[in-house]
Amino acid sequence: MANITVRDLPDQTKENLRVKAAQSGVSLEAYVRLILQTASASDRLVQFNVVELADKYFGGQNGVELELPSRATKRQEIVFE
Repeated sequence: MANITVRDLPDQTKENLRVKAAQSGVSLEAYVRLILQTASASDRLVQFNVVELADKYFGGQNGVELELPSRATKRQEIVFE
């Protein structure tokens, strides 16, 4: 059987999975294995919408409104002769 490593998993995610595994009466490893088996057997593809992800992490409540400074001077016109 194959092994995989999941890096940068938030501690809270691991804790949530551990609690759900305990409530189901199985080990964390068995619980995660079942999740992966179920997800891989599904025909449904998980698609990420970049715009929605950007809005989730950078827009609305998480965003920052910046004021653009007004332009004080215009650039000199270029004259072609």
